[in-house]
Amino acid sequence: MNDRQFEAVVSSGNMRPDSHEGVIFEHRWSPGGVVVETAFTGAHLLHLAVAGCVLNDVHREAQRLGIGVDGVRVTAWGDFDTETWRTTGIDYMVDVSSRAPRGDVDELLRVVDEVAEIPKTLQQEAWVRRLQTPDTNS
Repeated sequence: MNDRQFEAVVSSGNMRPDSHEGVIFEHRWSPGGVVVETAFTGAHLLHLAVAGCVLNDVHREAQRLGIGVDGVRVTAWGDFDTETWRTTGIDYMVDVSSRAPRGDVDELLRVVDEVAEIPKTLQQEAWVRRLQTPDTNS
């Protein structure tokens, strides 16, 4: 990790690290799965949700658009107001390995920006609530 606050990195295909301390998850569009590299804190997991969603959508939309993708790496990070734990924003970068023309990859990333569900949800400032667990003893 670097000096980015609460960084999460997900990678697939030829963008996966050769050696890693992350966890490998199966992935429908990536033989060999996806490598997840992050700490297990709430802040890191929020950023992981963004990175994972974007990686999935790059693969899905590339397939839909007929753009060959050999690998993807998404890095997401951000910080929080430590008094309220409200996010101060999330940034992410996407690296795509593809033999397609750069313009096609740029269009793919534009489409992903439009459809990525988790970033869109967070941009709307969704509410989160805890519901009462049903009593299973009755």
